Amino acid sequence: MNPLSIPREHPIIKKISLYHNLLIIYGCITMIPRCMSTQHPDNVNPPFFASSPLLSGEDEIKEAYYVFSHLGCDEQMWDCEGKEVDNYVVKKLLANYKSFFQENILGEDYRLTLRVPNPTIEREEAKILLETLESIPRSYDTATLFYGMEVAPVFEVILPMTSSSTSLNRIYNYYKKFVVEKQNFSLGDVTIKEWIGEFKPQSINVIPLFEDYDGMLSAANITREYLDGKNIHHQRVFLARSDPAMNYGMISAIILNKIALQNFEELEKETGIRIYPIIGMGSAPFRGNLKPSNVDNVIKEYPNTYTFTLQSSFKYDHPPREVIRAVDKLKSKKPGKAHEIEAEVALEIMQKYCREYRRQVLKLADTINQVAKYVPKRRKRKLHIGLFGYSRSIGKVSLPRAITFTAALYSIGVPPEILGFNALSDKDIEHLHEIYINLEKDMLDALRYMNPDSPYLEDELHWKVKEHFQDIEYDIKHKKLVDDINKSLSLGQIRIIQTRILEAASLRRFLG
Repeated sequence: MNPLSIPREHPIIKKISLYHNLLIIYGCITMIPRCMSTQHPDNVNPPFFASSPLLSGEDEIKEAYYVFSHLGCDEQMWDCEGKEVDNYVVKKLLANYKSFFQENILGEDYRLTLRVPNPTIEREEAKILLETLESIPRSYDTATLFYGMEVAPVFEVILPMTSSSTSLNRIYNYYKKFVVEKQNFSLGDVTIKEWIGEFKPQSINVIPLFEDYDGMLSAANITREYLDGKNIHHQRVFLARSDPAMNYGMISAIILNKIALQNFEELEKETGIRIYPIIGMGSAPFRGNLKPSNVDNVIKEYPNTYTFTLQSSFKYDHPPREVIRAVDKLKSKKPGKAHEIEAEVALEIMQKYCREYRRQVLKLADTINQVAKYVPKRRKRKLHIGLFGYSRSIGKVSLPRAITFTAALYSIGVPPEILGFNALSDKDIEHLHEIYINLEKDMLDALRYMNPDSPYLEDELHWKVKEHFQDIEYDIKHKKLVDDINKSLSLGQIRIIQTRILEAASLRRFLG
């Protein structure tokens, strides 16, 4: 018997048969994951199963099994951009963890969702997209052999930096017309299907990931255009939280997410197609403040979000029991309705706030890039610059990715959450409290790590923050570490800088 196969009398065969019956009766299976584990490298501590602090491809196979079997996450995002791609992840999971996956169907009980490169933006990685799409039928064959029945372990891909329905349709159509339809191509004596076998699944779902200003404001319209003419019963959509914060400031990121979520709710009413929003959040307040101790507040902030991303810090910088309880809570909460906000007023506030935020970031850019060199890496991947670096309106300034950017600013005592805040009037802040439910709490969480003596903290910004947030409880240990970092930067003491950055991150329980 093949070592990957399961006897047909095995209980899982009955379970698969039930799923297939549901598929026949209802036309689709809508078991949508609630907790998506991701590979974002924002953790201070490496996981216990890692071979080194720098997680490699084999470690990430172990990670996928760990988050499924121990933490209770029901989805793992598999990143196919910015690193060496392992297109045999399904085979390795089923072969290495046979007992677990005999009882739990990959593709049903647990999801593996691929994030692919966007050829429009990432030209140097464009062909990785094609390799990834070609791997999906092979994974289907592997799972079918393992379970003894047809199973699609992978049937969704995430497209980052989505800016049009055209980019989504290209992937959707390429898979159907080139990956699958080539099976009908004749080689003279036989078709490819007769020679190689069938190519399944016959189609895949494409999840748009919206990350920039125009994309997020147009997200519902882009999704509507993509859905037009397709027999799709539900659609998952993905909203970024980190990159918009880095590009436009934290408050702007909140506003853009709230507007997009409101628009998606309207799209669902208009089309009758269920929309399942995903929000990508990290542990730093700047990147979402999603950590085990803050789950309730995040759910209140984004009540109609269906899937939350659990990044590396969430999983590895807290005791496993706390993580498991938080995952259970996220999975048990029933999604509600989106907050209603006045988009025009919110965008007016955002415009002047964003201008000041960007001015301050550009002023600090050289220091951010200098400190970023000493922020420890946590994954073996190429970190390309984010959208901020592409913006013509701010020249040709390049900055590190959001996690390293955040870590660098915390390390010099200027939490990125506060940047741009001095541009807001009292009336603006009053209105923001209606939009941003956790404004006070998130700011106070970040202000614990502000260093009032930092030479990089502008006086006007410092004064404005202290005026509106008078209950700041500074972390004295963190302040001392930041003092050492700032002093060592001027003296070029690299080893001290590296050590103190890591010690400060350990106090915060997130790298960036």
